[in-house]
Amino acid sequence: MAFEFTIYAKGHENISANHKSTLEITKENHVTCTGDCIVGISADKSMLDFSESFKENLRNSDKITVEIEVEGLKEVITGRGNSKLTLDHKTDIVIRTSDFSCSRTLMVNSNKASKDINREIVEKLKKGADLKFKIIVE
Repeated sequence: MAFEFTIYAKGHENISANHKSTLEITKENHVTCTGDCIVGISADKSMLDFSESFKENLRNSDKITVEIEVEGLKEVITGRGNSKLTLDHKTDIVIRTSDFSCSRTLMVNSNKASKDINREIVEKLKKGADLKFKIIVE
């Protein structure tokens, strides 16, 4: 049985999505040009909105999938959980290609970072497009 959680965010003109090891969405309503891992701002939820059972499933999962959808285009990212995940940051949600874990980390050992996102999606996000960020835990 899969568990799902969906977050809605939006793009911003400063989104570049060029980071080689992370991808982030945030509840913050802005991004500077140095925030090159950020793909979405003004997220409607944070990890504080996850139920404890969802967090436990994330920590113990060997496969976590994140589907990013923007104006009919979809990017799929897979990674895994880690028992060290606290999943309690109040604004940021970060996907990591490494196994580093902190309060901002959603999943580790992902197969993609922001630089790997379809450039058509990135261009739409630069124009302020809406973003759907669906987390699926199997």
